[in-house]
Amino acid sequence: MNKILLQTTNLKKSFNHINGSIDLFDNFNINIKRGELVALVGPSGSGKSSLLHLLALLDTPSKGKIKINDTETKNLSNEQKDELRRKNISIIFQDNNLLTDFTAIENIMMPLIIRGDNKKSILSKAEKILKDLKIFDRSNHFPNELSGGEQQRVAIGRALISETQLILADEPTGNLDFKTSKEIFSLFLKLKKLKKTIIFATHNRELANRADYKLFISDGNIKRVNASK
Repeated sequence: MNKILLQTTNLKKSFNHINGSIDLFDNFNINIKRGELVALVGPSGSGKSSLLHLLALLDTPSKGKIKINDTETKNLSNEQKDELRRKNISIIFQDNNLLTDFTAIENIMMPLIIRGDNKKSILSKAEKILKDLKIFDRSNHFPNELSGGEQQRVAIGRALISETQLILADEPTGNLDFKTSKEIFSLFLKLKKLKKTIIFATHNRELANRADYKLFISDGNIKRVNASK
């Protein structure tokens, strides 16, 4: 098995603006290995979320290539991208993106229901995740009955249940208190031991420094920086 899970080649993302083209970043090249925990850092508006959307195949680069699990994604159809994402990528969105008409446990179960897995097995996995996230008592509550932190933990649980190789997280601890943030990060460390690759955008300096390394985005550049553990 190839040790490299994610590879970018000459990646560029630009936006057209009334005053001309704005480059978020250009000529970004990196190889990210299986089992690496990578922090994506930089000022607000620097392009962290945009980069995660590109890596999740939810957006198209202005130039360059993205390869995931030995698959070149540039010329894939939308259906092929959906299939690749379903099998390989879990996403934790900054705004949770929970389904409002479904309970916490149903939200967590949803990726495996869509995949057509055995319902009894799905329920067992979802209950374990709710216990790990310490919100099992909120299993049958709807999103509007949960606090912001509880909603975020459900969103994290939904990403974890798919057991994909790549987890992309946009400020996964942004709505959580310090203690809960550390608990969530401990889950990431457990996933790392299982050779899962996690890339997470964060403003939390302490958590960023516990990653294997950081990708720092600023003024259109992305550079790798060693974490100061």
